[in-house]
Amino acid sequence: MELKRVVVTGLGALTPIGNDVESFWEGLKNGVSGACPITRFDATNYKTKFACELKGFEVTDFIPRQDARKMDLFTQFGVVAAEQAVLDANFDLDKVNKNKIGVIWGSGIGGLKTFEEEVLNLADNDMNPRFNPFFIPKMIADSASGQISMKFGFRGPNFVTVSACASTNNAMIDAFNYIRLGRMVACVTGGSEAAVTRAGIGGFNALRALSTRNDDYKTASRPYDTDRDGFVLGEGGAGIILEEYEHAKARGAKIYCELAGGGMSSDAYHITAPHPEGLGAFLSMEDALDDAKMVPEDIDYINTHGTSTGLGDPQEITAIENLFKDHAYKVSISSTKSMTGHLLGGAGAVESVAAILAIQHQMVPPTINLHNVDEKINPKIDLTPNVAKARKIDTVLSNCFGFGGHNATLIFKKYNG
Repeated sequence: MELKRVVVTGLGALTPIGNDVESFWEGLKNGVSGACPITRFDATNYKTKFACELKGFEVTDFIPRQDARKMDLFTQFGVVAAEQAVLDANFDLDKVNKNKIGVIWGSGIGGLKTFEEEVLNLADNDMNPRFNPFFIPKMIADSASGQISMKFGFRGPNFVTVSACASTNNAMIDAFNYIRLGRMVACVTGGSEAAVTRAGIGGFNALRALSTRNDDYKTASRPYDTDRDGFVLGEGGAGIILEEYEHAKARGAKIYCELAGGGMSSDAYHITAPHPEGLGAFLSMEDALDDAKMVPEDIDYINTHGTSTGLGDPQEITAIENLFKDHAYKVSISSTKSMTGHLLGGAGAVESVAAILAIQHQMVPPTINLHNVDEKINPKIDLTPNVAKARKIDTVLSNCFGFGGHNATLIFKKYNG
């Protein structure tokens, strides 16, 4: 059967450097760091005392208090980002066939804050155990897609993908496939995460995964820099409306770009470490290119996974060199996690919006805090250090890799009618 084309018709972003798409892009192009001292709990006794939190976000500005109290923070973030995207897509909700619009969301952890609060409450009251009646529906990861669908009445396929930091790219690939197979006309997709909690920071500290640059937190997220000491945890999310091309054209929708392909693979190697030769990353990118019927020379910009870790950063670059050959030195590369921090399961959504905006504005966001490139990385690689760069961008590849060896790659291309 002939697969249908899939385009992007709506965007929403709730990030540590901007609470909407416009401010997010301003932060990206200006190289703004979202890192700040942790305010969500008292981090005095933690090894890491900073994170990339949202700034100036009040959930009751968007969701009535009685509804918000039934949602974990990651779901609140998801509902707000999804609403931005739905409004941007400008659907006529009285006329659109809601039975053919789905919600496929991504989150790597789900309701961590809710789970933590309930366990702490139980520990304090073990002789008289009491639980919030919304404990389970707030905690489970699929509550995000459920709440989004209920808000808009979208009755198509509805679920949440969980594959650690690859979760959102997996969600978008699923949405992409449902639409191009004709099972939906549109889908609200994306992802959200809210892991800046005691358990989140403490757990990643125990893994020695987080930066502890407490005296210089603004420069702590430094992908590819030899002086990096771990990633910076972020929070927030992003929503993206994927839509079947003919359906979008018929209703006169604004089209940002086309989603051309998606690829997936597994490292089958280690529970947290990437394959030492970047094999899973290579296979995921190769699969995405094959799906999009493209070759490496078609790619202008790669938004890398680039978390700011000594194991992950060079392996991804090795995979790019092995797959792209000489074109690896002509393509622009950057890690926007240097600005937003690592949103875990929500990372792919935020980075997909960055990729789409790079096509819109013909500009590569920078990798900030990059001053001394890791000696393991070929100096011919263009990592877009510190300053955004204008260039012709027709096609962007965006990578996400997760604990457990999950890899997922998306390819967006300029819409040409």
